[in-house]
Amino acid sequence: MSQRHACFFGTLVMILAFATAGTSDVNTPLRSRTARDTKNKIQALLPAQFNSADDLAIGKLLVASRDLADPNFAKTVILLVHYDSKGVLGVMLNRRTKIPLSRVLDQFKAAKDRSDPVYLGGPVETASVLALFRSPAKVDGAEPILNDVYFIADKAVFEKVISVGPKPDAFHVYLGYAGWTSKQLRQEVALGAWFIFPADTRTVFDSDPNSLWRQMIQKTQLNLALAPVRNRLPSLH
Repeated sequence: MSQRHACFFGTLVMILAFATAGTSDVNTPLRSRTARDTKNKIQALLPAQFNSADDLAIGKLLVASRDLADPNFAKTVILLVHYDSKGVLGVMLNRRTKIPLSRVLDQFKAAKDRSDPVYLGGPVETASVLALFRSPAKVDGAEPILNDVYFIADKAVFEKVISVGPKPDAFHVYLGYAGWTSKQLRQEVALGAWFIFPADTRTVFDSDPNSLWRQMIQKTQLNLALAPVRNRLPSLH
């Protein structure tokens, strides 16, 4: 057994030991209490993950499977910012470049001294400039993606947002995007090319994008490892 597998197995043992710990419900038989608590806690530990194309929507993450060999998308994590019957659009969250924001937004005076890097959003129309902005207040002219995350594609909105000096951990700029027809992406999901997860602000603005895909793919492994254990637990009915 490799060291990596041994560590993972050890982690599972610790998780299951924790999940089967004692309970204060003294009126329930020990075996039933243990099974019930184990099911509840393992369910809580399992990451939210979807494998059906019906779960595709704005605000969902696409995590490339290990078998996805297309160099444009291998080991990528993509946030869907548009989804309907006509087409799908997303931006890659973990392809950070060394290009400073000041170089890309040189037309805006407020971006003159910005050294935070831009991201490669995808292989389509790489000359286009898009952004994700975290704001507790509504951003007029931007598309809401999550409760406090907005998608910006309009030049006037860009200028307005950059003028307030948004922090680098709340404002990411992308060159290009990933695009599909709805049918095409649904087929790719059905073939196992992508895992689907709900997005959250922390993931979208992850401070270490280079490790983001690895973090997400490990969640799929944890799900696969724990699901059989959960399914084998005795029924309480």
